[in-house]
Amino acid sequence: MTFENNLTFAQSIDQQDPLKEMRNEYLFPQQNGKPFIYLCGNSLGLQPKVAKEVLGKQLDNWHNLAVEGWFEGNEPWMFYHKELKRLMAPIVGASEQEVCPMNTLTVNLHLLMVSFYRPTKERFKIIMEAGAFPSDQYALESQVRFHGFDPKDAIIEVAPKQGEYTLKTEDIIAAIKTNGNEIALVLFGGINYFTGQLFDMEAITKAGHSIGAKVGFDLAHAAGNVPLQLHNWDVDFACWCSYKYQNAGPGGISGIFVHEKHFSDQSLHRFAGWWGYQEKNRFLMEKGFVPEAGADGWQVSCTQVMPMALYHASLQLFEKVGFMEPLRKKSKLLSAYLFYIIGEVNQTLGFEQFKIITPQNADERGAQVSIIAKSDGKKIFDHLVKNNVLGDWREPNVIRLSAVPMYNSFEDVFKTGELLLTVSKSINND
Repeated sequence: MTFENNLTFAQSIDQQDPLKEMRNEYLFPQQNGKPFIYLCGNSLGLQPKVAKEVLGKQLDNWHNLAVEGWFEGNEPWMFYHKELKRLMAPIVGASEQEVCPMNTLTVNLHLLMVSFYRPTKERFKIIMEAGAFPSDQYALESQVRFHGFDPKDAIIEVAPKQGEYTLKTEDIIAAIKTNGNEIALVLFGGINYFTGQLFDMEAITKAGHSIGAKVGFDLAHAAGNVPLQLHNWDVDFACWCSYKYQNAGPGGISGIFVHEKHFSDQSLHRFAGWWGYQEKNRFLMEKGFVPEAGADGWQVSCTQVMPMALYHASLQLFEKVGFMEPLRKKSKLLSAYLFYIIGEVNQTLGFEQFKIITPQNADERGAQVSIIAKSDGKKIFDHLVKNNVLGDWREPNVIRLSAVPMYNSFEDVFKTGELLLTVSKSINND
């Protein structure tokens, strides 16, 4: 197959795609009157067309009901989050009681660490992946300082071996066991934001529990991207944002997971607020915090109705496609095709202009494929943007491309490869 023949192949696969109509449910940014090929869902997902309608309903409720909107109308705000819980649970593999939409990601990470990072003089360390997203690094640094420890002593980062870009599960487990007597918390990202590596969360959880530590995950790049089974994996806690693969808008509301095994643990610390108080007695306004059952007991402030409305709009589309399994099936094919197209570009050029640093094994990655441009990376990225392909640039030389199964096509992948080939030829001939 010549490189050009790949277009016919991509179009034929798109015609057979059972999810092809979902593309019409989203709004694509435009440039020069043409829509972008949008490959940046790993950073901010596209706007669902229904978002304006769903948000408009809540604005109408505010207009027509004002304060009575908390208890009146078709979707009283007092209970609005419960509909989201029903739709969130299948995305992360949990019961409705174990999840709750609230706050923003790093705020929730701090709130959950209040409960699940309880260091002692002997067991105070946190083990995490090296190169985690800065928010996680800063949150952990401030948490250990809050408890009187030095981050240099208290935080153990597991890094890839020399010359490698991704972590091996056995190395993560070995690091957990080697430091077992000192570790209070294992906290990893579900997917590394830079390389796109999907971690074996079940194995990491089992290893963490085997040495007596609590285990949590930041699922910013995993929720809505790959199937998760947080309850069955026995994860203690997790949190995620909703604005990447779940398309809930910039700064969209976060979600939390707390395993049901912790619900009856009266020894757990938490930073409490009125909205986490027992729902049936909340308006008695009494002293003495009594938490609502389940993850809802970790709420602090009242329902953020407008951000929840946007999340609701997106979650309905996940329900429409049957949640994660159909999306994952297409995602694996899309990322595999992107791997193939990058290889075709290199082969046509006659040299390796692009090195993929995302795991080749489809079970070890999500939608994102990260590539190193061996030369002129920023120039290549700018050429993509100029020609209506929007991915994501990360210093010093990495281009992140995420073919999201909800709205991307195989033709999108081919055309991106075509542009990479064109600009690389141009640069090489200069």
